[in-house]
Amino acid sequence: MLKRLSLSVVSAAAVLALTGAPAAATAPVAAPAARIQSAAAGPLEPGPFHRRLDPLVGTWKATKYNYLLGGDGKPVVSRDITVRTRWIAKTGGRFLEEEAEGVLGGHPYYRLGILGFSTIDRRYEWTTFDSVTPTAMTYRGPALAEGSNVLSLPGTFTDPGVLGPEYVGKTIPMRTVITIRSNDRHTFDLYFTPPGQAERLVDRVVYTRKTK
Repeated sequence: MLKRLSLSVVSAAAVLALTGAPAAATAPVAAPAARIQSAAAGPLEPGPFHRRLDPLVGTWKATKYNYLLGGDGKPVVSRDITVRTRWIAKTGGRFLEEEAEGVLGGHPYYRLGILGFSTIDRRYEWTTFDSVTPTAMTYRGPALAEGSNVLSLPGTFTDPGVLGPEYVGKTIPMRTVITIRSNDRHTFDLYFTPPGQAERLVDRVVYTRKTK
């Protein structure tokens, strides 16, 4: 509590400095600090945008369609992936953790994803780490005025060669679209936009809730 109060006092001082308000005040310092703390408590806590993600929590059978590993427009399909998604309690329920494990293209596959909503930027944020690419894949959605069951999250990554040797080291725009279709089914679609080309679907994962 003392730590939060101290941070609130610092915030109050910063507001006074930016607005040009006089440093001296007739009211005790604790009173405006307490008001600022109370006003800030709302935006700092999980809210309705977090609650829209609740249907993603659970254990899922994931069917993955990867068009990068396939050929002639046909994807490599994996039906041997299990996904476990939970709110991370130690973050105060602010972030979802997704762990996916299985087999993709005949090789062991693993992905760790962290999904949350920034109440300051009013946007969804999604970062993944997997056993295929040697870099984090980070997405930041647009500022939102209202919630939706379809989340479109753009980002960029430095291609290690997944699009072909001619793209190694190039910055590739990408986009993940999360569609929450029901409490028991949702999809994650990943799109890449190679230089000089149209955006194209490179990976789709269909999640179906496991009942046992």
